[in-house]
Amino acid sequence: MTDLFAPRPTPRLALDGDSRSFPVNRIFCIGRNYADHAAEMGAAAEPIFFMKPAHSVITGAAVPYPPQTADLHHEVEMVLALGPGAEIIASGTGVDLTRRDLQAQMKEKRAPWEIGKAFTASAPVGPLRLGPPPKTGAITLSVNGESRQSGDLKQMILPPAELIDALSRYFDLAEGDLIFSGTPAGVAAVSPGDTVEAGIAGLPSLTFTLTGA
Repeated sequence: MTDLFAPRPTPRLALDGDSRSFPVNRIFCIGRNYADHAAEMGAAAEPIFFMKPAHSVITGAAVPYPPQTADLHHEVEMVLALGPGAEIIASGTGVDLTRRDLQAQMKEKRAPWEIGKAFTASAPVGPLRLGPPPKTGAITLSVNGESRQSGDLKQMILPPAELIDALSRYFDLAEGDLIFSGTPAGVAAVSPGDTVEAGIAGLPSLTFTLTGA
């Protein structure tokens, strides 16, 4: 049996200091994993899960501003990369871009909010670093040189090992899966032309500029 059309190529992430790449399978995300961010969103500090398609991943210095929004928000997050046996084999810096206005509309209707989260290029990710993820250290984001988010990985309600355990209750985690592990307080809007710089202590940084409108 042959394919009706050529399948879309698998997204891949660079590995820091390694010639190999990491093929992306699925993207799991956790919300409300930092109490201060949950508070600023007016929500209980109770971690929740949602997903983005693999092709939400984008790398490089330019990220397109998505359509159908006037309120795009940044959320810096440590990204966990899973290998065989659903073990964390690498980690990196990512930004969960959110069409906050569309997400809010769906919340008002008590409806799923994929249109606010699961769009093309909504998951910029920097190079991954092989090895266990850092347990503590600064997690920061600035826009055009102005500090927006500043926290510490130790503030996570569910740290990486507990996060894997919690997700495993509901999903068969597999190699190639990515997990966005939550964001600290300070999320805010970004506009076309803005340059975003995200950093996590011990991991490669991530810098990109929003293009278009």
